[in-house]
Amino acid sequence: MSANETKRQELLDAFQFRHATKSFDAERKISNEDFHVILEAGRLSPSSVGLEPWKFLVIQNPELRGKMREISWGAQGQLPTASHFVVLLARRNGRYDTDYFWNQMTGIKQIPEETVRTMMSRYSSFQGEDFRLFESERALFDWASKQTYIALANMMTAAALLGIDSCPVEGFNLDKMNELLEQEGLLEDGAYGVSVMAAFGYREKDPRPKARRQAEDVIQWIE
Repeated sequence: MSANETKRQELLDAFQFRHATKSFDAERKISNEDFHVILEAGRLSPSSVGLEPWKFLVIQNPELRGKMREISWGAQGQLPTASHFVVLLARRNGRYDTDYFWNQMTGIKQIPEETVRTMMSRYSSFQGEDFRLFESERALFDWASKQTYIALANMMTAAALLGIDSCPVEGFNLDKMNELLEQEGLLEDGAYGVSVMAAFGYREKDPRPKARRQAEDVIQWIE
Protein backbone atom coordinates (compact mmCIF):
# COMPACT_ATOMS: atom_id res chain seq x y z
CA MET A 1 0.00 0.00 0.00
CA SER A 2 1.41 3.40 -1.01
CA ALA A 3 1.81 6.30 1.42
CA ASN A 4 -1.20 8.08 -0.09
CA GLU A 5 -3.32 4.93 0.09
CA THR A 6 -2.35 4.53 3.75
CA LYS A 7 -3.32 8.13 4.52
CA ARG A 8 -6.65 7.76 2.74
CA GLN A 9 -7.44 4.59 4.67
CA GLU A 10 -6.42 6.15 8.00
CA LEU A 11 -8.74 9.07 7.35
CA LEU A 12 -11.69 6.85 6.43
CA ASP A 13 -10.98 4.62 9.43
CA ALA A 14 -11.15 7.70 11.68
CA PHE A 15 -14.58 8.61 10.31
CA GLN A 16 -15.75 5.03 10.81
CA PHE A 17 -14.40 5.15 14.37
CA ARG A 18 -16.08 8.44 15.28
CA HIS A 19 -19.54 8.28 16.79
CA ALA A 20 -21.64 10.41 19.12
CA THR A 21 -20.50 9.01 22.46
CA LYS A 22 -23.27 9.37 25.04
CA SER A 23 -21.26 8.26 28.06
CA PHE A 24 -17.50 8.07 28.57
CA ASP A 25 -15.11 6.07 30.71
CA ALA A 26 -14.75 8.62 33.51
CA GLU A 27 -11.46 7.07 34.67
CA ARG A 28 -9.65 7.72 31.39
CA LYS A 29 -8.33 11.21 30.73
CA ILE A 30 -7.05 12.76 27.51
CA SER A 31 -3.41 13.81 27.74
CA ASN A 32 -2.59 17.50 27.65
CA GLU A 33 -0.61 16.94 24.46
CA ASP A 34 -3.50 15.27 22.64
CA PHE A 35 -6.07 17.81 23.75
CA HIS A 36 -3.80 20.63 22.66
CA VAL A 37 -3.91 19.16 19.14
CA ILE A 38 -7.72 19.01 19.27
CA LEU A 39 -7.95 22.65 20.32
CA GLU A 40 -5.44 23.66 17.65
CA ALA A 41 -7.59 21.91 15.03
CA GLY A 42 -10.41 24.23 16.06
CA ARG A 43 -8.29 27.36 16.31
CA LEU A 44 -6.71 26.81 12.89
CA SER A 45 -10.05 26.16 11.17
CA PRO A 46 -11.26 28.34 8.30
CA SER A 47 -14.06 30.87 8.73
CA SER A 48 -16.02 33.15 6.44
CA VAL A 49 -13.91 36.20 5.50
CA GLY A 50 -11.33 34.91 7.98
CA LEU A 51 -13.22 36.50 10.86
CA GLU A 52 -12.69 33.70 13.42
CA PRO A 53 -15.88 34.70 15.27
CA TRP A 54 -15.45 32.10 17.99
CA LYS A 55 -14.16 31.33 21.43
CA PHE A 56 -13.75 27.89 23.00
CA LEU A 57 -14.52 27.41 26.70
CA VAL A 58 -13.00 24.24 28.16
CA ILE A 59 -15.26 23.47 31.11
CA GLN A 60 -13.40 21.30 33.63
CA ASN A 61 -14.97 22.71 36.79
CA PRO A 62 -17.25 19.99 38.27
CA GLU A 63 -19.59 22.48 39.94
CA LEU A 64 -20.16 24.39 36.71
CA ARG A 65 -20.63 21.15 34.80
CA GLY A 66 -23.29 20.21 37.31
CA LYS A 67 -25.15 23.48 36.75
CA MET A 68 -24.92 22.99 33.00
CA ARG A 69 -26.27 19.44 33.31
CA GLU A 70 -29.46 20.76 34.90
CA ILE A 71 -30.31 22.60 31.67
CA SER A 72 -28.79 20.13 29.17
CA TRP A 73 -31.14 17.25 28.44
CA GLY A 74 -28.79 16.06 25.70
CA ALA A 75 -25.64 15.93 27.84
CA GLN A 76 -26.80 13.99 30.88
CA GLY A 77 -24.25 11.23 30.31
CA GLN A 78 -21.48 13.34 28.81
CA LEU A 79 -21.10 16.17 31.33
CA PRO A 80 -20.30 13.93 34.34
CA THR A 81 -18.03 11.52 32.45
CA ALA A 82 -16.22 13.39 29.65
CA SER A 83 -12.51 13.96 30.08
CA HIS A 84 -12.92 17.41 28.52
CA PHE A 85 -16.06 19.41 27.77
CA VAL A 86 -16.04 22.37 25.38
CA VAL A 87 -18.58 25.13 24.82
CA LEU A 88 -18.13 26.81 21.44
CA LEU A 89 -19.15 30.45 21.53
CA ALA A 90 -20.04 32.62 18.53
CA ARG A 91 -19.48 36.35 18.34
CA ARG A 92 -22.76 38.26 18.37
CA ASN A 93 -21.64 41.20 16.26
CA GLY A 94 -19.49 40.16 13.33
CA ARG A 95 -20.38 43.13 11.15
CA TYR A 96 -17.85 44.40 8.65
CA ASP A 97 -17.80 47.87 10.27
CA THR A 98 -16.88 46.88 13.84
CA ASP A 99 -13.61 47.38 15.68
CA TYR A 100 -13.34 43.60 15.90
CA PHE A 101 -13.39 43.26 12.11
CA TRP A 102 -10.84 46.04 11.69
CA ASN A 103 -8.50 44.59 14.31
CA GLN A 104 -8.84 41.10 12.87
CA MET A 105 -7.88 42.26 9.40
CA THR A 106 -5.16 44.79 10.21
CA GLY A 107 -3.83 43.37 13.48
CA ILE A 108 -4.14 39.59 13.20
CA LYS A 109 -4.02 39.10 9.43
CA GLN A 110 -1.66 42.05 8.87
CA ILE A 111 -3.55 43.32 5.83
CA PRO A 112 -2.67 46.93 4.89
CA GLU A 113 -5.26 49.46 6.07
CA GLU A 114 -5.91 50.76 2.56
CA THR A 115 -6.65 47.24 1.37
CA VAL A 116 -9.00 46.65 4.31
CA ARG A 117 -10.95 49.81 3.48
CA THR A 118 -11.47 48.46 -0.03
CA MET A 119 -12.49 45.08 1.39
CA MET A 120 -15.06 46.68 3.70
CA SER A 121 -17.14 47.86 0.75
CA ARG A 122 -17.21 44.33 -0.63
CA TYR A 123 -18.07 42.79 2.74
CA SER A 124 -20.79 45.38 3.31
CA SER A 125 -22.48 44.10 0.17
CA PHE A 126 -21.83 40.48 1.11
CA GLN A 127 -23.26 40.75 4.60
CA GLY A 128 -26.02 43.24 3.90
CA GLU A 129 -27.28 42.23 0.45
CA ASP A 130 -26.02 38.78 -0.52
CA PHE A 131 -26.73 37.08 2.82
CA ARG A 132 -29.03 39.74 4.35
CA LEU A 133 -27.36 39.42 7.73
CA PHE A 134 -28.47 42.84 8.94
CA GLU A 135 -32.16 41.93 9.02
CA SER A 136 -31.89 40.82 12.65
CA GLU A 137 -29.38 40.25 15.42
CA ARG A 138 -30.24 36.55 15.21
CA ALA A 139 -29.33 36.40 11.51
CA LEU A 140 -25.91 37.86 12.23
CA PHE A 141 -25.36 35.54 15.19
CA ASP A 142 -26.47 32.47 13.23
CA TRP A 143 -23.97 33.35 10.49
CA ALA A 144 -21.18 33.45 13.09
CA SER A 145 -22.50 30.27 14.66
CA LYS A 146 -22.17 28.46 11.32
CA GLN A 147 -18.45 29.13 11.44
CA THR A 148 -18.12 27.42 14.83
CA TYR A 149 -19.47 24.20 13.33
CA ILE A 150 -16.50 24.13 10.95
CA ALA A 151 -14.20 24.30 13.96
CA LEU A 152 -16.30 21.70 15.79
CA ALA A 153 -16.08 19.23 12.90
CA ASN A 154 -12.32 19.65 12.66
CA MET A 155 -11.93 19.15 16.41
CA MET A 156 -13.93 15.92 16.32
CA THR A 157 -12.02 14.65 13.29
CA ALA A 158 -8.69 15.42 14.95
CA ALA A 159 -9.90 13.57 18.03
CA ALA A 160 -10.91 10.53 15.98
CA LEU A 161 -7.51 10.44 14.27
CA LEU A 162 -5.98 10.28 17.76
CA GLY A 163 -8.33 7.49 18.85
CA ILE A 164 -10.33 9.86 21.06
CA ASP A 165 -14.12 9.86 21.19
CA SER A 166 -16.40 12.87 21.03
CA CYS A 167 -20.01 13.98 20.96
CA PRO A 168 -21.49 17.20 19.59
CA VAL A 169 -24.23 18.54 21.85
CA GLU A 170 -27.20 20.73 20.93
CA GLY A 171 -29.52 19.27 23.56
CA PHE A 172 -29.70 22.20 25.97
CA ASN A 173 -31.84 25.25 26.70
CA LEU A 174 -30.08 28.01 24.79
CA ASP A 175 -31.44 30.96 26.78
CA LYS A 176 -30.70 29.35 30.13
CA MET A 177 -27.20 28.31 29.05
CA ASN A 178 -26.41 31.84 27.92
CA GLU A 179 -27.77 33.18 31.20
CA LEU A 180 -25.68 30.74 33.24
CA LEU A 181 -22.43 31.44 31.42
CA GLU A 182 -23.08 35.18 31.50
CA GLN A 183 -23.52 34.95 35.28
CA GLU A 184 -20.20 33.10 35.41
CA GLY A 185 -18.57 35.98 33.53
CA LEU A 186 -17.68 33.84 30.52
CA LEU A 187 -19.45 35.65 27.66
CA GLU A 188 -17.49 38.92 27.80
CA ASP A 189 -20.51 41.03 28.73
CA GLY A 190 -22.65 39.66 25.93
CA ALA A 191 -20.05 39.88 23.17
CA TYR A 192 -20.43 36.12 22.68
CA GLY A 193 -23.31 33.66 22.77
CA VAL A 194 -23.44 29.89 23.04
CA SER A 195 -23.39 28.15 19.67
CA VAL A 196 -22.86 24.44 20.35
CA MET A 197 -21.09 22.18 22.82
CA ALA A 198 -18.89 19.10 22.56
CA ALA A 199 -17.67 16.35 24.87
CA PHE A 200 -14.37 14.49 24.48
CA GLY A 201 -13.06 11.36 26.14
CA TYR A 202 -12.89 7.59 25.73
CA ARG A 203 -15.88 5.39 25.03
CA GLU A 204 -17.34 3.32 27.82
CA LYS A 205 -18.56 0.64 25.42
CA ASP A 206 -18.46 -0.06 21.70
CA PRO A 207 -21.20 1.61 19.66
CA ARG A 208 -23.58 0.10 17.16
CA PRO A 209 -22.24 -0.23 13.60
CA LYS A 210 -22.28 3.09 11.75
CA ALA A 211 -25.28 3.58 9.45
CA ARG A 212 -25.40 6.26 6.76
CA ARG A 213 -27.31 6.93 3.55
CA GLN A 214 -25.68 5.52 0.43
CA ALA A 215 -23.22 7.72 -1.46
CA GLU A 216 -25.40 7.82 -4.57
CA ASP A 217 -28.23 9.28 -2.47
CA VAL A 218 -26.22 12.24 -1.19
CA ILE A 219 -23.65 12.95 -3.91
CA GLN A 220 -24.49 14.30 -7.34
CA TRP A 221 -21.86 15.09 -9.96
CA ILE A 222 -22.61 17.79 -12.54
CA GLU A 223 -20.22 17.62 -15.48
